[in-house]
Amino acid sequence: MSQENNAIPVTTSTPVDSGIAATLEIPPTNGVLEFLTIGGPVVWILMVLSIIALTIIFIKIWQFFSLRPENSTDIQTSLNHWANNHVDKAVLALNKTRPASELVGLAMSGILTAKDPALLREDLQRVANLRIASLRAYLRPLEIIGTLSPLLGLLGTVTGMIAAFQQLAAAGNQVDPSILSGGIWQALLTTAVGLGVAIPVVAAHSWLERKTERVGALINDSVTQVFTTKPDNVQTSTDRAKQIT
Repeated sequence: MSQENNAIPVTTSTPVDSGIAATLEIPPTNGVLEFLTIGGPVVWILMVLSIIALTIIFIKIWQFFSLRPENSTDIQTSLNHWANNHVDKAVLALNKTRPASELVGLAMSGILTAKDPALLREDLQRVANLRIASLRAYLRPLEIIGTLSPLLGLLGTVTGMIAAFQQLAAAGNQVDPSILSGGIWQALLTTAVGLGVAIPVVAAHSWLERKTERVGALINDSVTQVFTTKPDNVQTSTDRAKQIT
């Protein structure tokens, strides 16, 4: 057999295009910093707003998880005792760390001490407003972040498009399409970031607002049942005044 047949074929490497090589490079470790740098100041602002929003969401979730204000098990037990003239058991059954249970306890105590019904209702309304306001704390900043984030993203897109067309105009006759395309994707990046911040923030705000509304409805319903199922042997100041007259 000839040496030509035993020869090992040698493949010659072809030069790789620089553009393809750039796409095959391993991403840098500081990708987040590069991402923020490309996006500009608008992306930095959006990142700060997202951190603030995330902090508020965690605080509110912890607040609702610790209080569990929508739990009405103790209230139903208390109202059953209240309707059956077991006044002491009704008061002791309440977990007064919860807003609705606290209001029910105040209503029962006011009726038992023969407090004027009009004054009692006003006092209950005042305390209820304070408890609902506590549950609504920090929801307003969350709503503002959800509203401003897409607008800031749109602002970054507009300013980025202006800068891209300015570079295109400065190029004159030597127009490079990559200048325009690069400027456009950098500009659209801010809109994407703005929507990425706004969508979960708006969803979280709606969820927390709905939970607060349910607590308000529970307070209203529970306190009303305290007055409508008042035991027969419990007299208010109005009942005593009618007896005297």
